[in-house]
Parts: sequence; structure tokens; C-alpha cells
Amino acid sequence: EVQLLESGGGSVQAGGSLRLSCTASGFTFDDSDMGWYRQAPGNECELVSTISSDGSTYYVDSVKGRFTISQDNSKKTSYLQMSSLKHEDTATYYCAAGVGCAWDYWGQGTQVVVSS
Repeated sequence: EVQLLESGGGSVQAGGSLRLSCTASGFTFDDSDMGWYRQAPGNECELVSTISSDGSTYYVDSVKGRFTISQDNSKKTSYLQMSSLKHEDTATYYCAAGVGCAWDYWGQGTQVVVSS
């Protein structure tokens, strides 16, 4: 059974930090690209960051310099380190996994609330 299990969300004050984790099972993690999306209430889903199987990364402009994506293949886990959090980072964050041009698997989401 394929599973992506997110953790690490919570409530934090503006300027604080959180680290989200996404632990995978049931598919070949090493060959997959990983991504993090977020959706704020009333807003569309937004791609936040990706890390490819070759290690290349992408960040949406609004999080550049504040968020860092990484992964530990031995733990089959992707991380999103979020620093200098802003109120506008408040959202439910989802991890995704896939190969090529599609995301095949999604996590259930973890909520991040940043109070100003």
C-alpha cells in the first residue's frame, strides 16, 4: 500500500520555524520526485517546492530564502524546513510524489498556522 505520511505542522508565531516531514512507503522513493503544496482557506492549491530524484530543487518566489527542501533516502522522508514564517504561510501543506510530469501520490496534509 502506498502511503505518504506528513507530520510537523502546528501553530507558531510569525518569525518562527517549523519542519515538515513526509515519510513514504509502498513505492520506490529514490526514483521519485517529491513536492510540497499548500492550500490556504479560500485559495487555490499552490506549489511551494520540489526536489527531483537528481537533487535539483525548485521554490516558489514567496518562500525563496526562507524554506529549504531536502530528503533522506535512507529514511524515505522528504523535509520542508520553514523559517521566518509569515502569517501568509498559514495553510494546509501537502506532500506529493511522482515521476515525470505527474504527481502519483499525495499525503493527507498537515496544517500550519502562523500568528502575526
